[in-house]
Amino acid sequence: MTRLEIQAAVAKVGKYASSESGDTVEMVERPHGGISLVVVDGQRSGRSAKSISNLVARKALSLLAEGVRDGAVARATHDYLRTLRGGKVSAELTIVSVDLVTRTLVISRNSRCPILVRRNGAQEWLSEACEAVGIHPNTKPAITEIPLEAGLTVSVFTDGILTAGSRKGHKMDVEAVIGEIDGAGVTPVQALADGILAAALALDDQRPQDDCAVLVVKLVAKSHDDDIRRLAVSFPI
Repeated sequence: MTRLEIQAAVAKVGKYASSESGDTVEMVERPHGGISLVVVDGQRSGRSAKSISNLVARKALSLLAEGVRDGAVARATHDYLRTLRGGKVSAELTIVSVDLVTRTLVISRNSRCPILVRRNGAQEWLSEACEAVGIHPNTKPAITEIPLEAGLTVSVFTDGILTAGSRKGHKMDVEAVIGEIDGAGVTPVQALADGILAAALALDDQRPQDDCAVLVVKLVAKSHDDDIRRLAVSFPI
């Protein structure tokens, strides 16, 4: 069996002239092996949105760390936010997990934003209709499970990426951008995430009209013999 390596990267920036980004991206190790990455886009923007996204992310992370299954985590997080805020506040939630027990990549999506999956040289949008968490009763996630294999790449976006340029009649063509940056499928994940964000910012003249976040998760064939786990962070202050 080919040994694989999980690579993940995030690039994010807040709405122009806003005090804080309402998008939150966090990671947690799964208790039975693997990792989960949580992307939350809080309602509206600025400090209130950040408060919502942090609250949702913390709840999801705590449940994932306890070994709760991803679909149940999404439902419980919805119930928590709806109860706490009386069904008046929403958040878009996506969970991407590399589950080493099932040897699958699990995507749980409560978001209007589709997710782009690339495998075997083909790209596919996960765009099943689903609702944000926090508002409507009985809200459930759209769940996709894919066997782990080298080259499998998942790109998650918040709406600031997908709507970039819309106020000037431009359209963000994510597939074209990824094809230009990573046509051969060997571009490092951080360069890919940075390139997608840069393309979105260019369409908005470097003044993003909404909070923007990109998460890229890629499975690659392991190229070295050590079992060292590495995590790098760049965080302007």
